[in-house]
Amino acid sequence: MPPEQLKNLLKPCCDGDLGSVVERARAVGELTDRLARALPGDCAGAIVAASLRESGELVVIAASSAWASRLRFETETLLAAARDTGLSPTSCRVRVAHSK
Repeated sequence: MPPEQLKNLLKPCCDGDLGSVVERARAVGELTDRLARALPGDCAGAIVAASLRESGELVVIAASSAWASRLRFETETLLAAARDTGLSPTSCRVRVAHSK
């Protein structure tokens, strides 16, 4: 692959080939960090990832089933934190990350 094509491969602007993937990953990371900061200190590490579906559902991936149970009590906090970022979630679902 020519260097010029390689240079543009990951650019989120200019319609880079993988730009939309990079942009989506960045958005997921920022939302995950924002939600984690909104939680009480003992819960902050419980979130693996978070995203907003087109349907308006905020999906939060918990590190374990125990953390998922705890995070379900924090859904209003999670929804409020997502709204503070400018998103418009209508509901929140907490899922458990698959372990290998």
